[in-house]
Formats: sequence, structure tokens, C-alpha cells
Amino acid sequence: MRRAILLGLLVIAAAPAGAADFYAGKTLTLSTYGAPGDSYDLYLRLLSRHYARHIPGNPATLVINQTGGGGLIAINHAGMVAPQDGTFLTLASQALLILEATGQPGLQRSLADFHWLGSFTQSNNVTVTWGNARTRTLEDAIAHEVVVGASGAGGGSVVGPLIYNAVLGTKFKIVYGYEGGTAIDLAMRRGEVEGRGNNTWAGYKATMPNEIRDGMLNVLIQTGLRKEPDLPDVPFFLDLVKGDAEREPVAKFMSYAVSIARPFAAPPGVPADRVQLLRRAFDATMKDPAFLAEAGKLKLEIDPLTGEQVQDVVTTVLGTPKPVLRQIQTVLGLPAK
Repeated sequence: MRRAILLGLLVIAAAPAGAADFYAGKTLTLSTYGAPGDSYDLYLRLLSRHYARHIPGNPATLVINQTGGGGLIAINHAGMVAPQDGTFLTLASQALLILEATGQPGLQRSLADFHWLGSFTQSNNVTVTWGNARTRTLEDAIAHEVVVGASGAGGGSVVGPLIYNAVLGTKFKIVYGYEGGTAIDLAMRRGEVEGRGNNTWAGYKATMPNEIRDGMLNVLIQTGLRKEPDLPDVPFFLDLVKGDAEREPVAKFMSYAVSIARPFAAPPGVPADRVQLLRRAFDATMKDPAFLAEAGKLKLEIDPLTGEQVQDVVTTVLGTPKPVLRQIQTVLGLPAK
């Protein structure tokens, strides 16, 4: 009898901890491709100060920045190198979804394999120039060349301008190689480039509230599924091509893909019960009064999507019909896959 009891205790001790017990005494590493001080970084550091309260076991949190490659370095580390047990999570570049769907190289693991936990906001993508630049409207960008800064090939700062050039006839010239959004914004201030190819409007509201107030950003175009309330007079990509059989599908693809403006994910191998725990903790954090109060002070827009909603967007975009994808590949100058 005693041997049976002892054997039972040994079995219990050897069994894996349930999701509710797993995080006690652990450190949760939160990664982003954004450089320190840019909007991805600000959102993730805000999350790090509140998220653990909603996770059983209240793990410690550590934020790391894995810059470079337009987000490829960070997402590939999460998918191929980082622990797959739920102790490593990443805030991914939204542009990677377009990168994979259009068959571009660089991703070592499909985004469909990741477990999406939610998104902070649904903010539209915008293309801007600095206040004193000669290009101040979309019409100006169609009339003459506009030099804009970008990071790597996977970054949204690249994809947006290329699509606008092909679909709308703009003349964006892309300067590659900036480490991240903060570096591009600094280059724009210094006059190295006229503008930045793409960023979310929420990102600018967080990092440049005074510049917005003082009229130092010219917003040329916005892309998403609905107009930003703050930008009623800025051209909306879907409106510009509405009813055009060739161009509208491309605009719809991009608009849907960027609707997950700040997507947060767990690596592919995380057990299902921990994924559910992390998703519900994210949802709870997005409603946490202390979290929302700090987000307000930092001017970080919170308009969240659940993990299930983000997962649906990823599935839908990666399942885009091949004729539409071929159009987009042509637009981006890519070989058809």
C-alpha cells in the first residue's frame, strides 16, 4: 500500500505542470523587432508592466529588442530558436503577413504556425512626410519623386510605398537600411529623407503627439478597413480604387493585412492550454483600468483584437486566392509563386 502511494506521488511529481501552475517562479521574455523608443517598443514595455498580474503564478517579465531585417530577425528567433513552452512571446511586425502571403523570402516558419494572442490596436497605416518637405499631399507624391526611409524588405515601410507606386502612380523612392522606425523618423527630421514609407497612425500619436499638434506631419494616405476619426480629410486607399476590378482587390488585400496593427504571438510549439491562458490574460490586460490609465498617459491607443480574431486575419490573408496574389506579386515586382 505504502509502495503504491509512493509510486502515485512520483507519477504526480513527474507529470507536467498545468497551465495555471506553470508560470510560478518563471520569467516571461517579451520580444519586439522595434528599436527602443519606437511605438512597438512602447506598447510592449507598457504590456510588461501589467500583463503578469493576469497570468496565474505572476511571472517576472523581461523586454528585449531584436531589431533588423524589417522584423525577420525577431520572428525567426521566436519561431526557430526561442523556448517553445510559453515563456517567450513576441510583438511581430504587421508587414510580415504581406511578406509571407506574397511568397517573399526570409521567414523560416509560417505565421500560420504561431499562436496569435491578440493585437493592441486596429490603427490604420499612414504614409507621412515632414512638415517642411516639398511633398505634402498624395497629389504631390504622384507629381514628383518622394524619398522615404525604410528598414528591411519585410517592413511595412517598404510594402506600402511599392503598392501605392504601382496602384496609384505615386513616385516613392525607398532608401533602405534604417534600423527601425525611430531611426527613420530621425532621418526625416534631419532632412535625409522626406518621409517615412509606413507606420500606424496610433504609433505616431504615441511618439510624435507634439509634432501632430504643431502640424509637423503631412499625412498623405491612410490604409485600413475604416477611416481614422482623426484623419477625415486624408485620402483612404480603398476609396481611391473602389469599383476598379484590377486595383480594388490589391487594396483590399493590403487593408485587411494591416488591420492587425500590433500583433502579439506565442511560438508554434506552446501547449494549447498555455495559449488559452495567455490569450485570456491579454484580453484581461486590455480592459485593466491601471493598464488603460497608463496607456492614456503615454498616448498609446488601445483598440484591441482578440487572439482568435488575429488568427482569423492571418488565416484569411494567407489563403488569398492565387489570381489576387499574382496581381500583388506583379505590383511588388516579384516572381509568381
